[in-house]
Amino acid sequence: MQFKHPEFLYFLALLIIPILVHLFQLRKFKKVPFTNVAFLQNLVIKNRKSSQIKKWLLLACRLLLISAIVLAFAQPFLSNRSKEVKDHTFIYLDNSMSSNANGNSGNILKNASLELIENNRESGTYSLLTNSNFYRNISSDELRNKLKKITNSPAQISQEEILLKIYSLKNTTENIIISDFQNLNPEVFENKNLPLSLVQITPEQKSNISIDSVYVSQNTSTSLQVNAILKNQGSAKENIPIALYNDDQLLSKQTFSIPENEAKSISFSIEKTNPFKGYLEVNYKDAFAFDNSFYFSLNSNDKINVLAIGDSNDFLSRIYTKDEFNFTNYTLQNTNYNSIEQQQLIILNELEKIPQSLVTSIESFIKNGGHLVIIPNTEIDLNSYNVFFKNLAIGSVTSRKKDSLKITSINFKHPFFKNVFDKQVRNFQYPFVTTSFTSNFSNSSTLISLENNQNFISQITKNDSKIYWFSSPLDKEQSNFTNSPLIVPVFYNIGQGSLQLSELFYRLSKENTIEVNAQLNKDDILSISNTQSSFIPLQQTFQNKVKITTKDQPESTGFYSVSDKKTSLQTIAFNHSISESSLQFPDLLNRFKDSENVKVSKSVKDTLKKIAQKSKVHWLWKWFLGLAIVSLLLEILILKYFKV
Repeated sequence: MQFKHPEFLYFLALLIIPILVHLFQLRKFKKVPFTNVAFLQNLVIKNRKSSQIKKWLLLACRLLLISAIVLAFAQPFLSNRSKEVKDHTFIYLDNSMSSNANGNSGNILKNASLELIENNRESGTYSLLTNSNFYRNISSDELRNKLKKITNSPAQISQEEILLKIYSLKNTTENIIISDFQNLNPEVFENKNLPLSLVQITPEQKSNISIDSVYVSQNTSTSLQVNAILKNQGSAKENIPIALYNDDQLLSKQTFSIPENEAKSISFSIEKTNPFKGYLEVNYKDAFAFDNSFYFSLNSNDKINVLAIGDSNDFLSRIYTKDEFNFTNYTLQNTNYNSIEQQQLIILNELEKIPQSLVTSIESFIKNGGHLVIIPNTEIDLNSYNVFFKNLAIGSVTSRKKDSLKITSINFKHPFFKNVFDKQVRNFQYPFVTTSFTSNFSNSSTLISLENNQNFISQITKNDSKIYWFSSPLDKEQSNFTNSPLIVPVFYNIGQGSLQLSELFYRLSKENTIEVNAQLNKDDILSISNTQSSFIPLQQTFQNKVKITTKDQPESTGFYSVSDKKTSLQTIAFNHSISESSLQFPDLLNRFKDSENVKVSKSVKDTLKKIAQKSKVHWLWKWFLGLAIVSLLLEILILKYFKV
């Protein structure tokens, strides 16, 4: 038993008053002379005993009365928690896009918010965590106001972040996690010395169609073929309508059927426009509505500037075509050094010697984020090359080998070859080299290697730049690599990677990097905006490009313009994360059925009731007040009916 006002217990000292009155009462039996009647002696003895019993009963009633009144004012109660422990409830409410679905009682997020509003306790404090906000140490009224304003957010949060928030509060008495646990790993909650109440709220409908992605399969001078990948979860579906818009203009509409739990590609042929604001819409009522629409953009992007310095090579001009690249080739003597700053990629093509003037220009080019390819000559000046490499602080070339070696190994796992190969090829006809150079470079990785495990193509990372070193000349007398099928993807990827042009689409709440081919003045910045909002992204300015990074913004899907002041440079499109469309939910009831600290429920209301019952306070002051009244009535009855 605990007391709300234990200071009133000091008044129990008042119990001494009736005791003293009882002990020091001066009343005595007075002897009265009477006739000598024998039976009166027994009567005197009986009266004396009855009087003592009455006094003891009255003393007990008065002690009980005072004790009961004092205890009633001290307000005793029974509770599982100590009075010193103040209730602080942590609540995580998942407001991700997947919570915008209908459960048994309507919209999952709205229903969970309503049950929290109706069943939260007035006493104690709360901390509310959502995917987009964290409200620390708020009252029940503040909690209700925050819950009324909660909307779905594209932001995602990990279970580790949830636990870190709980640990940061230090004094939580209850921890409630409300989610569909679609993207949360429940294993993280195991073996934690925390009282956790997991409430799993899931959609009632277990069927969903989502637009997964979009890609261009054919690209001609006047038209494009765009393919949309759709995924089906649940039973097979037929005659589903899908429409393609360019901004607000309907371009194409068709229907499709899709097998059970399968993916399907749907093609659209469109004419090239600048920019093309593509919007796909599937008209079908399923578990999630947000993934039935998809945005993508097509820009006639600025071409990538590629400069080759050295003797002319036909294979470079055939790879770096005019529709995607501005390719120029100069001999070493005719090179315009002023044009180097305007390039995204420079190829040093089999130079015997690298003069100091070129070394200085290339060094500045690398510092400003440019990319470089170095193809050595058979008779290179090792000292000249090593001075160049020393200035770049990347390593050195150690020796020359005259030996016929096959090019045998491709590093398929390297990001450079992403989306190049459908499978790992092992039985192709190996190209060969007759001359190679051994090297020692720092911060390098191998793309392709020779049969003796020596690097053939190395990628060296230098700040924001990449340097590609070929360990062998590529002229036909020294190698037949230019006749190999590998030559095209290698040099094309090097060219494309020198400027990260905008992709067809980006995902919200994911770190995205966009490189814009623009030259800004010293204090100029780029902004990203649409008709509803505008923000300035994290950006890094180089001589010939601006590197933009987005993550927390934007917060909604749609088309956005990348602008320099009021001039729009390109259009980009953002969509929700595809992971939000999953209908795979873990079975928490079975996983935590034997856990002491983790309790699982399907209802927010039931969970709150159990927590309230567990921390319920049973007040006892009414019982003690009743006891005081009873003791008072007993005293009255004793005085009235107990005759001595």
